[in-house]
Amino acid sequence: MDRKVVVYIATSLDGCIAGPNGEIDWLFTDQDYGYSEFIAGVDTIIMGRKSYQAVVDLGDWPYRGMSTYVYTRRSTRPDDPRVTFTSVPPVELVTELRKWPGKDIWIMGGGEMIGAFLDAGLVDEATIAVHPVFLGGGIPLIPSGTRTTWLNLVGQKWYENGLVILSYTVRR
Repeated sequence: MDRKVVVYIATSLDGCIAGPNGEIDWLFTDQDYGYSEFIAGVDTIIMGRKSYQAVVDLGDWPYRGMSTYVYTRRSTRPDDPRVTFTSVPPVELVTELRKWPGKDIWIMGGGEMIGAFLDAGLVDEATIAVHPVFLGGGIPLIPSGTRTTWLNLVGQKWYENGLVILSYTVRR
């Protein structure tokens, strides 16, 4: 089977992946919530430049040993041997990555990246951690205008604190 392209992300109940100024302090971090199991099945990460910068700003690089691609429109790119900067169309990148054996390919974010890969019909699965909070605004899970994509619910897990993990496959 081809390597799957997967989305794994957290959202608020009102569909935001970050607050109006990029805040993520509302995310529950008191336990793993299945992240370790998820990340063990991934060896390639695709993210946007803003997500890349957010990871860099956190300090230690958490994705050692993984192939990481960062989409950017900027002609000036940081010198960072941990990542490959790219601007090729998503279909070209995924087609190339699927030529090689490996684990799943994670579309890490943000919303514009997820939307672009949905628009290209490349996403196979999505796991969404829904946090029990309304942010009242912020960065949407996917941008307005993203094509309609139907999903099949294949799993759910809820926690006493109100967090719900929903797992889907994309209908083909």
